Amino acid sequence: MSWDLAAIRETRRSAGLWRELRTLETAPGMMVEWEGRRLINFASNDYLGLKSSPALAAALKEGVDLYGAGSGASRLVSGSLSPHSDFESALASFKHTESAITFTSGFAAALGTLPALVGGGDTILLDKLSHASLVDAARLSGATLRVFPHNHLGKLEKLLETASGRVLIVTEAIFSMDGDACALAEIIALKERFGAWLLLDEAHSVGVLGPQGRGLAAALGLESQIEIHMGTLSKSFGLSGGYIAASRLVVEHLINHARSLIYSTAPPPCLAHAALAALNIIAGEEGESRRQCLRQHVQQLMPDKPMVSAILPKIIGDEKAALEASARLRELGFLIPAIRYPTVAKGSARLRITPTAGHSAEQVQRLIAALQQL
Repeated sequence: MSWDLAAIRETRRSAGLWRELRTLETAPGMMVEWEGRRLINFASNDYLGLKSSPALAAALKEGVDLYGAGSGASRLVSGSLSPHSDFESALASFKHTESAITFTSGFAAALGTLPALVGGGDTILLDKLSHASLVDAARLSGATLRVFPHNHLGKLEKLLETASGRVLIVTEAIFSMDGDACALAEIIALKERFGAWLLLDEAHSVGVLGPQGRGLAAALGLESQIEIHMGTLSKSFGLSGGYIAASRLVVEHLINHARSLIYSTAPPPCLAHAALAALNIIAGEEGESRRQCLRQHVQQLMPDKPMVSAILPKIIGDEKAALEASARLRELGFLIPAIRYPTVAKGSARLRITPTAGHSAEQVQRLIAALQQL
């Protein structure tokens, strides 16, 4: 195979699939500056607007003053510090599980957890639209990987009938590119019927849905019927990191077998200190006020549909047309990148619009007017 990377680059460019990093100058609120232009950012996963919260910034600074900038070692050497255990205890209580453990990222949580729980002779049943971290983790595990069409319960049932070994169903609560929900109640009924376990990635639903923002499972009253809750601190929490909330036995198993936990320096203690502050905001009155604001923005943008999530895709189809639409929106003052293959299927390129509680009603109304011009 040729090492002609320039040819690969040109092939991607001609197909409208080339990607480049954009360096943004951030401003308070939801404004960013890019190449001299001020843009309203509707591309962020900061659903509750906590990234710019003065209280969260103060907690992060306090954490640095109390515990320093870094952890200094992995959790099993000398890097497991009181802010980590304090946050994990509060997180387990929030998620109504016995225990919780944090990772450096949501990707690391997936890569550590799936291979630690299943391997050769076992089976993973994965929704086709699941996040790349879950796909990579499933492949890394060595278990037999079977993919079922998105939310296709009939196919999932057939796969369960023939699955061998320990069987783990893996799906997202809210799917990151389509903004729709998994058929959670039906999936739980199937996994209980066949004696499987369920890993539910609630990255895009925690903070947004359910009582106290506990996520889709809590909104449906199904928290206790899920073996493994996975999530992230990089979206509604306004920070970075990932977590698993589960039984004490599962968490203890991960501490002993999850390689991305064992062989990584622990997340900075100041980050864990700030995460606890973010959790208290999310679960409290301020969090509910921010969720109400977010719901109002979603209703502004989609007045004829009930809110499922804060992810509102505008499907365009052609990759180059999506890039052109994104460029036109930049001219109108908005940052909304085009999402293309391989993040989504070929021919389903889109604009992924994400309102947040940090936006004003006037900014949302301006976006509506801009979208009408496309």
